[in-house]
Amino acid sequence: MAYVSVSGFFKGFQGYMVQQLIDNTAQIHIQARQDYLIDHELDQAFYHQDFMHVFWSPPPSGLLGYLEVQNPQSWFVRLAADQRVEAFSPLMTAPSLFTLAKTSVSANLIGCDPVQQARVTSIAKYMTEGKFADIAGGGNRVILGDELMKRLGASIDQTVLVTVGTLTAVPMKVVGRFFSGNRGSDLQAYGAINDVQRMNGTPNRVNEIAVRLKDYTQAALIADSWSLIAPEKIESWDQQNVNILSMMKMQTALRFTMIFAILLVAGFGIYNVLNMTVTQKRQDIAILRSMGYDTFDIVSLFFSQGMIVGVVGAFFGLICGYFFCRYLQTISFYPPNSSRMGETLHIALSAPIYVQATLFALLAASVASILPSRSAGKLTPIEIIRTGT
Repeated sequence: MAYVSVSGFFKGFQGYMVQQLIDNTAQIHIQARQDYLIDHELDQAFYHQDFMHVFWSPPPSGLLGYLEVQNPQSWFVRLAADQRVEAFSPLMTAPSLFTLAKTSVSANLIGCDPVQQARVTSIAKYMTEGKFADIAGGGNRVILGDELMKRLGASIDQTVLVTVGTLTAVPMKVVGRFFSGNRGSDLQAYGAINDVQRMNGTPNRVNEIAVRLKDYTQAALIADSWSLIAPEKIESWDQQNVNILSMMKMQTALRFTMIFAILLVAGFGIYNVLNMTVTQKRQDIAILRSMGYDTFDIVSLFFSQGMIVGVVGAFFGLICGYFFCRYLQTISFYPPNSSRMGETLHIALSAPIYVQATLFALLAASVASILPSRSAGKLTPIEIIRTGT
């Protein structure tokens, strides 16, 4: 029961986290490459090769690269022809200042094709007001995240002023609100890519292409192969979330440590039961040995008793663990005033968990049954008579 419950909780949580990572963002990000300058990056550009040692004071710093994806049209053709790609969406993300009355909030304004973006991510499912496709219904329309909406004090159909860089503020009508549950994501806004490109002064340019694959487990392999044929910075969802995946590995290690401790306690329980049985049945063992039972017969007798205890315990443990997991699935982990209050704990009920639980239970029962069974098999009638028990 403990193995089923703990494993179901941890694996369900990890599966939920992975699903959020691959649904809320692109599975592969093709971005304009921007690398940091290192100390001697510009030596050859400013000095002749004969200079062996160049000292900078202060050393070069800043970004080296491009502001936009180079030749995005070639990427569009390549992605459309790749059978592994399910959908892709060109993006123009611009740091912006949103102003309503006297309140100003800085946030990213993401320009996209709403139809393509809805295929790449699950943003359309998080809409609490309006529809994600509304940003394509006319010029200068914007959808705000829940956190951004609260900070501005804005509401649907209001007009906010959006400033990109040092350019003139542009009035944009709020046509929708989304809530993803991630405060960083909810502090963003979405608009039509044509509007954002015009506001940013970069027509027909994109600084990212978001890609969704048919098999997300191949994302890292595909991203590495694409990095060899283009100058852009290409990363998969798991490469961008190494820390989160490392945390999941630690959770798995913790889960097996907890299960080992629980099985150890269960094994000692079976061992104590059989050991007390051997002590109480010494005279019966003597009678059986006098009747011709050999050591193997006595060991088999007590070992089978321990295995019966293990099998029956495993059976009831699986049933109790299953219903306990079903109960956990009814518990909501969002606050009552949240727009996602109906979402409950994600508990895994996969068959491998129950198979592993059964195998571990039988293993603990068999190991715990060996020592008492062996001690019972070593007893002889003479030893029992001499001890008087």
